[in-house]
Amino acid sequence: MSTLLEVSGVSVSFDGFRAISNLSFRIAKTELRAVIGPNGAGKTTFMDIVTGKTRADEGRISWGDEGTSLRGLSEARIARMGIGRKFQKPTVFEDQTVQENLLMALKNKRGVFGVLFYRPSDRDLDRVAEWAGEIGLADHLLRKSGELSHGQKQWLEIGMLLAQDPRLLLIDEPAAGMTPQEREKTTDILVKAARTRAVVVVEHDMDFVRRLNCKVTVLHEGSVLAEGSLDHVTANQAVVDVYLGR
Repeated sequence: MSTLLEVSGVSVSFDGFRAISNLSFRIAKTELRAVIGPNGAGKTTFMDIVTGKTRADEGRISWGDEGTSLRGLSEARIARMGIGRKFQKPTVFEDQTVQENLLMALKNKRGVFGVLFYRPSDRDLDRVAEWAGEIGLADHLLRKSGELSHGQKQWLEIGMLLAQDPRLLLIDEPAAGMTPQEREKTTDILVKAARTRAVVVVEHDMDFVRRLNCKVTVLHEGSVLAEGSLDHVTANQAVVDVYLGR
């Protein structure tokens, strides 16, 4: 499979502390990947670097078929290039309906006049209904988002990202605070999304990672400690020592 994102030899320090150290990471155009590691391993900083929130001190971050460098680009520019990020706490417009949230997220022209005079077309409404079905909210389109459960808000935010048609999704701890049934649905959403794009899931919950049934990257002290299936990395003595505590 051809590579979508390649991070090579990237390092970054904050006030002398090396948060990311010679990190290399690669993901294909259609792939689901879980990233795990203890607190302070560099998982959040890794996502910050990819999305332009944090500037790398050294190394390469190459994107797409042309190998475009993401280093030095703004967060907005990187987002427009097709990288979407979901933080741990859901951020939806709670006074707006599910339908309105998804309509706002649709990949349409976003000029001043386009926003001021936007009226959803039948095609837009059909697309929103389709996304709502994908994320399990087809029966909640006219419901205010603030009335949704925690898990449903997480799904809505994932749906809002998908509506922007990103090529890479970065998802931070989606299973946190969910019921077992919600976790199962979340697994389905992410697995299906990865059929048409790259999806990186940062997660602490090993049961949820096992459900994803994908390649796992273990970070430790800002670099890759191990990579492979969950069974493979959890059998690695170095991973056991630094992360699993067995």
